[in-house]
Amino acid sequence: MELREYVSILMKNWVLIVIAATLGVAAGAGFSLMSTPEYQSRTQIYVSVRSGAGTTSDMVQGATFSRQIVNSYVDVIDTGVVLDPVVEKLGLNMSSSELASHVTAESPTDTALINITATSPSAEQSAEIANAVGESFKNVIQNNLEPNVQNGMSPVNLTTTQTALIPSSAVSPNVMLNLILGLLIGLTVGICIAVLRSVLDTRIHSLHDVEAITDTPLIGGIIDDSDVEKQPLTMKSKPYSPMAESYRTLRTNLQFLNVDQDSSVFIISSANPGEGKSTTSVNLALALAEAGSRVALVEADLRLPRVSKYLGVEGNAGLTDILIGKAELNDVLQRWGRTKLHFLPSGRIPPNPSELLGSDAMKQVIAELDEGFDYVIIDAPPALAVTDAAVIARSNFGILLAVASGSTKKLELEAALATLDHAGAEVLGVIVTMLPPKAAAGYGYGSYGYSEESKVDASLVSEDER
Repeated sequence: MELREYVSILMKNWVLIVIAATLGVAAGAGFSLMSTPEYQSRTQIYVSVRSGAGTTSDMVQGATFSRQIVNSYVDVIDTGVVLDPVVEKLGLNMSSSELASHVTAESPTDTALINITATSPSAEQSAEIANAVGESFKNVIQNNLEPNVQNGMSPVNLTTTQTALIPSSAVSPNVMLNLILGLLIGLTVGICIAVLRSVLDTRIHSLHDVEAITDTPLIGGIIDDSDVEKQPLTMKSKPYSPMAESYRTLRTNLQFLNVDQDSSVFIISSANPGEGKSTTSVNLALALAEAGSRVALVEADLRLPRVSKYLGVEGNAGLTDILIGKAELNDVLQRWGRTKLHFLPSGRIPPNPSELLGSDAMKQVIAELDEGFDYVIIDAPPALAVTDAAVIARSNFGILLAVASGSTKKLELEAALATLDHAGAEVLGVIVTMLPPKAAAGYGYGSYGYSEESKVDASLVSEDER
């Protein structure tokens, strides 16, 4: 993945990442509230050696000996010989081995100092334990471990340089640290989930996804509109919307696509049902008619026709009647309003649609429409569901394949292209429908709209044409 794709993933999943980060902070706060506070108190002991006459040489040797022996003394502090008297003196409800886990001792490098730190849920008890361990340690060293000299005094002298004080605040939990760690963990989890979702998601979401799958030209991206299900005729109901502008862009690209083509017949299909092929067919036809072209729109989906409903046209008589010889083209071909769009409904749903669409009569109908109109747009069934689209395209008519952003899977697009290719059909281009505006960035399918002045002028022209 490129950096741009990672940024796109993070932007697309920012709500998930924010939720994960919030949960991480909440977990950190909850951990802090549920944790038992711990207090620490420290006492410090200085180790020295009595030097007799106190000559400079004796003092240097004593200081060196103190630094050498102090590390051995540190290891003695967490033993039972030191901690057992502390447990008995303070009446602690624990053994010396348990107390050892609450006591730490260390000696700073190249010093004769020993720091004894005691940890406890009670601030007062932490100070009591630290002071008691220090006193017990001094007694053990001076009376038990070090031999007495002739005058009855130990050669090692232990001096308390700092008495343990009652701490004013707990050292744990560290609320701020827990909150920061929770935030970082939450962000990490959220980003990982977002990237994983993107990697595992096999659906097409952008125009880049289509380009990565096939070399078939990408000729359009139709901006999604939440009202399209209620008002599928976007070119009529919302002529100045981004979605309508997408159809105009598609119209322009289709005109360039048709430069070297002898025929102006385009079959619009999709991989699966519900991917916007019928909506694309009717709005593209309206966009072409808006530009002054004479357009014939054929409802060739003889299994689940929808275009008649979108246009508000009675479709009981239509294409099937022509194919079975019960009607002529001029009898059922209808002009839609005062536009240059003519519509051929599907007619009654037959039991053998594939056979009818692949018949010589169908070829004759398309040839007659191709001769009399600038463009012929044929709404065909989905390519993976049935073979109808491939059957029509065998007569050397190009197919425009519609795929729905957020719905069509990449493997389904590949399968549809392969199916049409094996059937000998030529796919002229791919149209991505239901496209979020951000996913169309960089392709000229943005939220362009007319100014208010342009809207008035366009409205007047439309009225004149009607």
